Amino acid sequence: MTLLFVAGALLVWPSGAASRRLAELVGVPRRAWRVPKPTTVLVALGSGLSGGLLFGVGGAIAGVLAGVVAWKRWRARQRLRQSVASVAELAETLRSFVAELRAGAQPVVAAESVAEDAPPAGAEAMQTIASAARAGGDAEQATREPLVAEVVHAWVLAQRHGLPLADVLAAVAKDLDQRVRFARQTHAKMAGPRASAAVLAGLPVLGIVLGEAVGANPLRVLAFTGIGQIVLVLGVALVCAGVIWCARLTQRVVQP
Repeated sequence: MTLLFVAGALLVWPSGAASRRLAELVGVPRRAWRVPKPTTVLVALGSGLSGGLLFGVGGAIAGVLAGVVAWKRWRARQRLRQSVASVAELAETLRSFVAELRAGAQPVVAAESVAEDAPPAGAEAMQTIASAARAGGDAEQATREPLVAEVVHAWVLAQRHGLPLADVLAAVAKDLDQRVRFARQTHAKMAGPRASAAVLAGLPVLGIVLGEAVGANPLRVLAFTGIGQIVLVLGVALVCAGVIWCARLTQRVVQP
């Protein structure tokens, strides 16, 4: 019965976009916290059930903490890689666009031509610029994507002040290339601190293994005693806090 309720809740769980649209329609003020996504809930349920089967109530709580933190860290690494890749794609698209402009093509025609073969991030920027320019609308209001907004802003400034569009966008592409290069170099330099953080996070597991090897039976203490359950939850919570803190320190300087 419990599993049926959980499955039903996941089926009707609103997406983030739907929640934002509903809040805008009814005028509900945005809150500081966000509703967790269904995938995060599934990870929490799976890790909590696994921990509960092995170590009881304390194991369930510790499993939820460890599972959610591990999932969030993996998603953060994926988003970082996607962010760097998007910036690189946009820089490549801008170089192609600048080449078309210097070859004598009209800006709107060049943007539509480049968008056909451009990667996703660059294609969105070119299509946004071309659509807004053909419709005679405000291109800066046509997108909320930060990367695309930078390119659109450069386009608008060049048109507003009569600057050479090719030179302005070439400068933007050069800046994006430098940001990508810096992010990749910094990410490589942070490999050592990340490895140290991973080793420190795994030391408690090594301690438990050594304890079992010498016959101290730490697993039985953690699973079947009240103080062991408390220590298990506190230990996992402290390890998760350390992982989050180290990740924030190492990733803050890597954002392109």
